Amino acid sequence: MREQLADQLVAFGHTVTAVADGPAGLSSLGTEAFDIVVLDWMLPTLDGLPLLREVRARGLRIPVLMLTALGQTIDKVEVLDAGADDYVVKPCDPLELNARIKALLRARSARSAGEQPADTIEVGNIVISPAGARAWRKGQSLGLSQIEFRMLLELARLAGDTVTRAMLVERVWGRDLVTTSNVIEAHIRHFRVKLCRYGDDPIETVRGAGYSLRR
Repeated sequence: MREQLADQLVAFGHTVTAVADGPAGLSSLGTEAFDIVVLDWMLPTLDGLPLLREVRARGLRIPVLMLTALGQTIDKVEVLDAGADDYVVKPCDPLELNARIKALLRARSARSAGEQPADTIEVGNIVISPAGARAWRKGQSLGLSQIEFRMLLELARLAGDTVTRAMLVERVWGRDLVTTSNVIEAHIRHFRVKLCRYGDDPIETVRGAGYSLRR
């Protein structure tokens, strides 16, 4: 899988250093400069989660995208609490993986340029605080529910790209929950109303596919 993902990311235009286990990963991070780390949860010798904690303990703020096959809500929370910036559940679609890598790289570039605070995501006039689980538009609090907030966060992370209904089900509700398209559409409809209190509708429905948040 490591070789396959490396080949796919190289095909997308990335320069990739692939290592076989946790200690090799830590060694590479200590000797080379990288823009992002794609880290598997299950690694030989040293698992991804303790490796991630060690990376953060060393003060390295490099974006980390975790790959996990576990899919349970508590595991996702643990990944983010350990310091991951994002995660993808295996088996992962290479297009989704590349889109999430590009989103993290854009956010890192914007922070380096001083365009936005390190703990917020800004799309147009919408500002999102992942740590605080809050969102504002034109400075006004949107008062979103937890599910609405998670949906907005996923749309914002891939702003300008299509977020499919399957991606929303996995990222918001979890793979263990069966969610119909009617449930998704109902939540989208409700939180569109909240977004439109302070401007035009920023969410585009991509017919037959999903939704996209306009930049």
